[in-house]
Amino acid sequence: MKKKIYLLCGLLCDATVWQHQAAALSPHFDVESIDFQGWDSLTKMAEHVLSRDPEEREFILAGHSMGARVALEVYRLAPQRVEKLILLDTGTHPLREGETEQRMALLDAVRQNGMPYLIQHWLMPMLAEAHRTQPEIVQPLTDMVLRFSADDFAAQLQALIHRPDAASVLNQIRCPLLLGVGEHDQWSPVSQHLAMQQAVPHAQLAVFPDAGHMAPFETPHSVNNILLKWLVPEIKAS
Repeated sequence: MKKKIYLLCGLLCDATVWQHQAAALSPHFDVESIDFQGWDSLTKMAEHVLSRDPEEREFILAGHSMGARVALEVYRLAPQRVEKLILLDTGTHPLREGETEQRMALLDAVRQNGMPYLIQHWLMPMLAEAHRTQPEIVQPLTDMVLRFSADDFAAQLQALIHRPDAASVLNQIRCPLLLGVGEHDQWSPVSQHLAMQQAVPHAQLAVFPDAGHMAPFETPHSVNNILLKWLVPEIKAS
C-alpha cells in the first residue's frame, strides 16, 4: 500500500494550486489535496486533517502558505503521525503590528466590490512579475479564487488573525523537514525561510527560481523535482 501524503491548501486556494504535484507524486504515494473553504480556525483545520484516517496511521504532510501553518498545527497536535513534513511559502511569525487592520481593510474592499477585486489587489502581486501576463498561470488561479465567497475569505482571515504560536512548534520538529520558497515571493520571502531553517538545523531549504508565492503552480517543474528528489529515493531504499 502506498504511503499517504496530504497536500494542504492555503488562503483562497484549492487543489488547483497542487495539481502538478499531485500528478507527479501519485505514482509513488496515495495523494489527497485538502482545502479549507469555510473554515475559521487553524486548529479545527488541523483536526479535520487528522480525522481523515480513523486508524491514525502515519502520513507525509505538505502545506503551502496558510496550509503550511495548518501542517504545523497538525504536528503540534499529533507529532507521532507526521513521518515527513514539507512547508512551502509560509512563515511562523506571530501577528504583526497593523496586520489585522490590513486584512480587514482588504475584506471590506471585497465586501464592497466583490471577489474579483482580489485578482488585481491580492492574487497578482503574489505572482512573480514575469508570470502576471501568462494566461496559463493567471486564469486557473483566478478561477480558483473566484470559487470562494467573501464569507469564505472572512473565515480564513479570522483563522490567520487568531493563529496559534507556530514558532514554538517549529522548534520541536524532529521528523525530516523540507522548506521551500519561491525566489520572488514577497509575501513569505526567502529571508523568512532562512530564519525558519536556523530554528531547525536538520531542515533542507529549497529556493525555486523564477517563482513567487504560488510556487507550486508557477514553477511546477522545479517544485516537483525537489519534492521527488527529497521523497522518492528514501521510498526506493525502504
